[in-house]
Amino acid sequence: MRRILSIWLPLWHTDLWRRRHPQETRGAGLVLHEHDGRRPVVMAADLIARQAGIRPGMALAHARSLIADLATFEGNRKEDEAALERLAAWCLWLCLLTSADPPDGVWCDTSGCAHLYGGEDAMLEVVRERLEALGYHIRLALADTPGAAHALARFGRKRDTLVPSRGTAAALDPLPVAALRLPTETCEGLIRLGFTRIGDLRRTARAPLTRRFGDLLMRRLDEALGVRPEPIRPVIPLEAIRAQRQMVEPIGTAEALAVVIAELVDEISEILRQRGQGARQLDLVCERVDGTLQPVRVGTASPVDQPAHLRRLLQERIAVIEPGFGIEVMTLTVSHHEARQTTGDQTVLERGQNGDGDLACLVDRLCNRVGASRVFCLTPRASQIPERAQAQSPVTQDAADPTSTFSFVRPIRLLDPPKPLRVEAEAESGAPQRFVWDGRTHRVRGADGPERIQGEWWLSDSEFHAARDYWIAETEHGERFWLYRQGDGTHSWTGDGAWFLHGLF
Repeated sequence: MRRILSIWLPLWHTDLWRRRHPQETRGAGLVLHEHDGRRPVVMAADLIARQAGIRPGMALAHARSLIADLATFEGNRKEDEAALERLAAWCLWLCLLTSADPPDGVWCDTSGCAHLYGGEDAMLEVVRERLEALGYHIRLALADTPGAAHALARFGRKRDTLVPSRGTAAALDPLPVAALRLPTETCEGLIRLGFTRIGDLRRTARAPLTRRFGDLLMRRLDEALGVRPEPIRPVIPLEAIRAQRQMVEPIGTAEALAVVIAELVDEISEILRQRGQGARQLDLVCERVDGTLQPVRVGTASPVDQPAHLRRLLQERIAVIEPGFGIEVMTLTVSHHEARQTTGDQTVLERGQNGDGDLACLVDRLCNRVGASRVFCLTPRASQIPERAQAQSPVTQDAADPTSTFSFVRPIRLLDPPKPLRVEAEAESGAPQRFVWDGRTHRVRGADGPERIQGEWWLSDSEFHAARDYWIAETEHGERFWLYRQGDGTHSWTGDGAWFLHGLF
């Protein structure tokens, strides 16, 4: 199912001007103006000016009468359009199909991308955080069609609108007819006839409305509802490495798609090898005969130029492509590439059949199948507390030194949290001789310890302030437990002397 994210920047022009001229925007309000052929009119207004009643399209003289010290500057639509294209290209980190939605929006085709960010709700949060960090005021809407996403971002009641799949009609019904991107005269004519909401149009006979207002009205309605496809033309960075194939006849079988993917990958790989680079992210776009686009994105944990590995990653994603009546153009773009990491004359993926290369291939396949956020590795952390001695790290970051920070033996399984137990007998050294765990009494045949681990006093959590004495206890049945006693036996503030089971060997 297609999913389109609309990013609306309601203060796009004024936000853009502030970043260009931050020293010139002080005052009781900011307005950008342009000439409509007769007189200067307001092109955009910031929040302060809007609160005073200034709106786009208002005469500049009228705006100045509302705010005496209004800051006014002449706008430049061509520069704004170019900046919007650059912003759409910046959004390629989110998905492989992004397009400017002039004059103040961006479309992103996020089909099949949400799982990479932990779901659609989490994806919207990530988008908001990154754009607000750049200083933009935004509203977001995610729906099944570009028209619906556009309408809900601008006329929806919520700041972030998430329309469930196949819930487009219900979400559009309460919106005004202006949300359909219709000319002003068409909206005014519909309102005079009593059609104020999109739901009114949807429940009315189409022929009389088409005769009165033309084909555009019903085309916009069908595009918003998904009855008629509305392709978005993606932006492509100029520096991107691309390969394209145009088919003589449309193709639609998995075997044919695999053949074309192999040709595109071979061409891309040769370019990467000549540049001494490797692909980190590849975008495959399949254009169907009806004009709609089928995007596929794959990523790698390290720079890769090996065609066999790249072919496998892309061919595993053929199942998500819906060819429809056939695909006539396929384009493969390397949207992110880096210099290859080499060891001698070999790349990381060429170190051997059973070495690090196989692990890198496995990591890439897992990340593309379940999402990079769900694949991680354990790296050492500078802490004496066993449960804090390792951290989850993304597999894409450089591996830390795997050497353990401990000189003592550690169990392969830790209990989180440690489980309390009852020690019935202790030796003079403090070693446990008999303890009760899981309803059974265990007699200790031998014990190694103690290993004193002092709490980390700089941490705010009092749990890590105490001392622990650890013992490796082997029972008469050959079982080995990792036990500790809370406290050093001398100072009460270090612990109450309770025993815990922390790990199993």
